[in-house]
Amino acid sequence: MTSAFEVRGGSQLHGEIIPQGAKNEALQVICATLLTPEKITITNIPDILDVNLLIDLLTEMGVRTERSSRDTCSFQAEKIDFDYFGTPEFRKKSGRLRGAVMIAGPLLARFGKAYIPSPGGDKIGRRRLDTHIAGFASLGARFTRDEADHFFALESSRLKGCTLLLDEPSVTGTANLVMAAVLSQGRTLLYNAACEPYIQQLCHMLNRMGARISGISSNLLVIEGVEGLGGCNHRLLPDMIEIGSFIGLAAMTQSDLTIKNAGISHLGVIPDKFRQLGIQMEFRGDDIHIPAQETYEIQTFMDGSIMTIYDHPWPGFTPDLLSIVLVVATQARGTVLVHQKMFESRLFFVDKLIDMGAQIILCDPHRAAVVGINRRYRLRGITMSSPDIRAGVALLIAALSAEGKSVIQNIDQIDRGYQHIDKRLGLLGAQITRV
Repeated sequence: MTSAFEVRGGSQLHGEIIPQGAKNEALQVICATLLTPEKITITNIPDILDVNLLIDLLTEMGVRTERSSRDTCSFQAEKIDFDYFGTPEFRKKSGRLRGAVMIAGPLLARFGKAYIPSPGGDKIGRRRLDTHIAGFASLGARFTRDEADHFFALESSRLKGCTLLLDEPSVTGTANLVMAAVLSQGRTLLYNAACEPYIQQLCHMLNRMGARISGISSNLLVIEGVEGLGGCNHRLLPDMIEIGSFIGLAAMTQSDLTIKNAGISHLGVIPDKFRQLGIQMEFRGDDIHIPAQETYEIQTFMDGSIMTIYDHPWPGFTPDLLSIVLVVATQARGTVLVHQKMFESRLFFVDKLIDMGAQIILCDPHRAAVVGINRRYRLRGITMSSPDIRAGVALLIAALSAEGKSVIQNIDQIDRGYQHIDKRLGLLGAQITRV
């Protein structure tokens, strides 16, 4: 039986909160530990379902893991049990986790064989593997597909560097191909690469291990293959998605919050997008202070036309925060068009917000027009279900601002990406009960 949150809305929150380590970075760098037989220690690991599942998966593959605390784990991949990949346990566990596809690049580069499960994780639309598979093939890998189990098997005696032009700047695709290329023979040019801070972090970690990657932070990565990699220590950045979620939460609940150690230099346009919704904030060193605001007004474009906020590959606005932007706009003054370009099912939670009293027009699977009600009335509590990680937290934010009791079911989706969110917000004054 899965858990649910019972939420009593209407409380203003006060205090300081420290963001967890970055989920998406954790999934990449934990997979990178497969590239070396030497010990790698990673700190600031978020204690969340997706990351814990990946650590369990590597342990069952034969990696020696030692978790000295919930936020620190060491990995040593001296040997890998390749028989494990043929077991139902691997297929079941890896199929639940989108990030499991990133074990393929390291395994293929170091051992000459790998397996890729069908993508798991959020049900937010089509998440294809073409970029990964085509890139591996260009590096010299051969692949077969098991139609019954939807698994790809890859093999190569030695990958060879080449010029790759990605058909999309996929973050997991870039990470997978970078990890494959670092042990390839010769030079790899990776054009149209994703350049998110978490990809930059992965590249810096690989260079500390002995890789030769240049062009970091750009969309053209140059990778000179090396014969082997060593160990290192690595600390994860704060999670930018959680930081954006807290900014939105403070505005919706009229709360005075300080986000500590926010890694402001790595947030890109995220603060500016929330400022476009009228949300005030102040940078204090590396902390973000959001004061309690009675109202906030959505800006317009310079010609007076309605603001559009859309997702775009880095340094554009991350798609993971569009659900938060949408729910925050419901209580703003003004109108905004939210355009979710990358995934066609990510807006399919707005019916719950409409049931709560929000004024939203779902134009099509990718666009929603939000007419802010400017706090003329509060949203009303309802029973709802979390369809994915980000929509789940958007619904939690709505419930915390609403009148009465809300019940959010299927909160395993929230636990996949947000660490002990009920306890951490409870310390700020939120009324959330796990049932």
